[in-house]
Order: sequence, then structure tokens, then C-alpha cells
Amino acid sequence: MNDSMENKSSSPSNPDDKPQTVHSYQVWDAGVRWFHWINVLCVLLLIVIGVLILNANSLGVSSEGKVTLKILHAWTGYVFALNLLWRLVWGFIGGRYARWSAVLPGGKGYGTALREWIKGAKAGEPPAYRGHNPMARLMLAVLFFLLTAQMVTGLVLAGTDLYFPPFGHEFAEWATASGEDHARLEGLVPGAKEMLDPDGYAEMRKFREPFIEIHEISFWLMLVAIVLHIGAVVVTEVKEGNGLISAMFSGRKVFPKKPLD
Repeated sequence: MNDSMENKSSSPSNPDDKPQTVHSYQVWDAGVRWFHWINVLCVLLLIVIGVLILNANSLGVSSEGKVTLKILHAWTGYVFALNLLWRLVWGFIGGRYARWSAVLPGGKGYGTALREWIKGAKAGEPPAYRGHNPMARLMLAVLFFLLTAQMVTGLVLAGTDLYFPPFGHEFAEWATASGEDHARLEGLVPGAKEMLDPDGYAEMRKFREPFIEIHEISFWLMLVAIVLHIGAVVVTEVKEGNGLISAMFSGRKVFPKKPLD
């Protein structure tokens, strides 16, 4: 199946110019596009709520209000996690340019392709790619690593703070020293101290400390990566004009010459 379309255009200011052939290619499938925009919305909401939680004391948020913010953060995190897990699976079964072989760095010839892309970028003519270029694949590897770190540490923290799934039951047993006596866990709510075993709760909170640190560090690193990602997309759109931004809505990119991939 040929998924490219050709359009010929010429400049009206210079009728002697030969028409330029523009190739339009279907690149991003629906799975990639849906993941991208759901992820954008979730990350934005998680950032806003996360900043409010981090600054709850200075903002005068009550203990009950802080718990509510954490619950909203957790529920948004579940949507974020399910969407990310879907994308991890889609990387094995999705379209050609959704596959991990086309998204992550590595593979035969990747080093050469990266050097050639950097050389072309320095000269102002980077090689064209239908999918992600070699440099973008490096950025995506960083982004997916940070997103995964946020997901894993966030699920652990939801269990230690709110006793939410998938690990909340185990953390509740630890904090209350209830063992297999599950009846003792009835009525346990976030922030309640009367049902907690002091030693068990202290051990559980100590266990969560590195997860908090990783969650916060990856949060700030992700903010930096997002800014770099958006900047690179805008620069590429302006310099190459291949419809990189609109392609996340339509799935199609356009090129005046045949892409390398």
C-alpha cells in the first residue's frame, strides 16, 4: 500500500519557477496520537496538583485539603499509568513508526545515522525522517524513562499515603501491624493515626523515603525534558516545515524530498 500523496505547488510571485513536488505520508497511527494527547493532559494536571501538594503548607491548605489533593493526584495518576502501559504495549504491536525499534535509540546503523543527522543539522539541512530522527529518539528515551519512573514511584506513594492499589493493602498491613487480620484494616483512612502501629508505621514511612526522592527528582527532570522537547518540536516545525505539530492530530507529515526512512 502506498501511503504517500503528491502535491505540486509553485510560487505565485515567480511563475517561471518549476512546481515543487510535496510528498505527504501517513506516519502516526491513532494509537500514538491518542496516547500523546492523553499523556499531555495527564502530565499537565499532575504537575499542577503536584505543585499544590508541595506548597500546601505555605498556601495554608488544611490537612483534609491536602489529602483531597493527594486523592485527585492519585486518580489522575491512574489514568496516566494506564495510558503509559498502553503505549508500552503498543510499541510492540502498533504501526511501523510506533514500534520501539523506530522510537528508541539503538539498532544497526543508529550511530552512523545520528552522526549524519548532527552533521546535516549543523549545515542547516538535517536529513528528513518520516518517523523520529536519531536525535529525537534520544530525547524520547529520556522522556519514557522519566515517565516510567514517575509511574512506578507514584503507585508506591499512593499506597503509602492513601493505601490505594496496587500496593496499598500491603502498606496498610505494615503500618497497622495487622498481618493477616484484615478486619483490623476496616475504617483505616488516610491521615488517621489511631489505628496505626507506631513501629510499623515508622518503618513503612522510612521505606517510602527513597521513592519520594526519586519521584521529586524525576518530576523536575521531566519539566526540563518537556521544555526541551517542546522547543525542539517548534524549531523543527519552523525550519523544516513538515507539519510535525499538525501530524499529532492528522497523523500525516509532508516533505519536499523523500525521507530516509
